[in-house]
Amino acid sequence: MTDESHSAQEVLRRDAQSVSAWFNRLAETYPGAPAKLVEAMQYSLLAGGKRLRPTLVLESCRACGGDAASPSALAAAVAMELIHTFSLVHDDLPAMDDDDLRRGRPTNHKVFGEAMAILAGDAMVTTAFEVLATQADPSLVPKLVTELARAAGAGGMIGGQVIDMQSESVALTFDQLRNLHALKTGALLVASCRMGAICAGAGDAALTAVSDFARHIGLAFQIVDDLLDITATPEQLGKNTHKDATRGKNTYPALLGEPEARAAADRELAAALAALTPLGKAADGLRTLGCFVVQRSN
Repeated sequence: MTDESHSAQEVLRRDAQSVSAWFNRLAETYPGAPAKLVEAMQYSLLAGGKRLRPTLVLESCRACGGDAASPSALAAAVAMELIHTFSLVHDDLPAMDDDDLRRGRPTNHKVFGEAMAILAGDAMVTTAFEVLATQADPSLVPKLVTELARAAGAGGMIGGQVIDMQSESVALTFDQLRNLHALKTGALLVASCRMGAICAGAGDAALTAVSDFARHIGLAFQIVDDLLDITATPEQLGKNTHKDATRGKNTYPALLGEPEARAAADRELAAALAALTPLGKAADGLRTLGCFVVQRSN
């Protein structure tokens, strides 16, 4: 393990603690909610995972001179992880990717049934916006809600998922593939960084810096994801591998070849790191995460 990946694990672990603590209190937060629904939500929310997106929220807040321990920053981080986890629960359903393994254990619908998995995902979405509306600084709520809704909705992650489904067994150009993943994967990563910057009261220059960083990291993340699907084991990833080719999905290794795909990920990392130059040492946490995205093995 490289020094960069080691320090990334430390950053991820530190920032994940406050988010996980919030999810652990879910039953207390919603005492009137059906116990089985809360159990299904916590099953996926506390299943581990990298917590990359909420960590990007908090590290972007720090990079822009803000307080990552503020109620607004924590609310943004929690809301982002709720949306991300909802997307995983729904993506795993038989009507979508039909997966039976996530983060090294059975997927939500395999444990709780399809109907409860759908409802648990729905509850995560509504909870995300409630957290922002009630726990963030009221002056920031409209901007934070707008960022998250746009990134997750028809013009973002969900729209990208639709394009991905419609493109199975259809050859895409590099630009088409890049656009697909800018929506499906990149939109939430960009929103994570922008929401953190908004919580810090960042000016236009800082907001542009973290946005550009996240756009490049979003593409690098997806390229590495595609590579890991063909090079890693299910034990390493905690989910089934070699699914993309079976489903006729467009991937960067299939389009570019494995060596060029790796080179493309490295180029995106270099561009991401360059985008952070105006923020100086305050953005070291983001730099560490950027390197981790490209060097990770799961």
